[in-house]
Amino acid sequence: MSENCTHNCSTCGSNCGSRKQESMLKEPHKDSKIKKVIGIVSGKGGVGKSMTTSLLTAYANKMGKSVGVMDADMTGPSIPHMFGVHERATGSETGILPVISPSGIQMMSMNLLLDDESTPVVWRGMVIAGTVMQFWTDVVWKDLDLLFIDMPPGTGDVPLTVFQSIPIAGIVIVTTPQDLVEMVVKKAVNMANMMDVPVLGLVENMSYLTCPDCGKKIEVFGHSKAEKIAKEYKIPAIARMPLDPEIATKADNGRVEDIDGSAFKEIFDQIEKAERFDKENS
Repeated sequence: MSENCTHNCSTCGSNCGSRKQESMLKEPHKDSKIKKVIGIVSGKGGVGKSMTTSLLTAYANKMGKSVGVMDADMTGPSIPHMFGVHERATGSETGILPVISPSGIQMMSMNLLLDDESTPVVWRGMVIAGTVMQFWTDVVWKDLDLLFIDMPPGTGDVPLTVFQSIPIAGIVIVTTPQDLVEMVVKKAVNMANMMDVPVLGLVENMSYLTCPDCGKKIEVFGHSKAEKIAKEYKIPAIARMPLDPEIATKADNGRVEDIDGSAFKEIFDQIEKAERFDKENS
């Protein structure tokens, strides 16, 4: 630190140890009230991340929490369909209003803003990331205990923007048993560590198939690696989800809220323990 330091970092070009680091976090809409934000991520696509987001959101709702879900997967928005929500979002003079599911879950998705759900979103990464931020700054989220964010797969613009701009209390990582997926999951874990975001749980989708005749669990895609990865990276909770046609059928028919989500209890307990970002007002 210079002897002539005025302690006014905004007028100084020096990169000294006393220089304050400016936060990149963005404030939510002024009328929003959100206690805790949880991200659902994966290292690659096709592992059931959006299904996990929907099931975990529905389970938290059943546990008596006021819940919202932000569908940040702009080019593959599937959250509303699984909840049976097809109406368009509306707005007021103050902001965009989330659409409400049959059980009272607040949600915002690109598909709720399109005239036709099949219209593709052909945008570059920075435009998509900017729209995700509008879901945070322009949507009026009312009295939420938990806001779940379904992020697109990988470690690109949108996950980076969310990690840097939204006060994430922790993330849940979604995987499947294959060796290749294990490698990309480690990338997601390492990114979370780089951004100083806690990993609260690991969900292994398609973990096994239960034989309808004898009840034996068959590991179709290889031996489960969930416990191994969780132990290696000190992830406190796991959930193993089966290959189950009933789950897929209910999600396809917009009835994800009817699915038993008790497999997420251990992860939900970790979410409950995660630090809330509005604690100074609690």
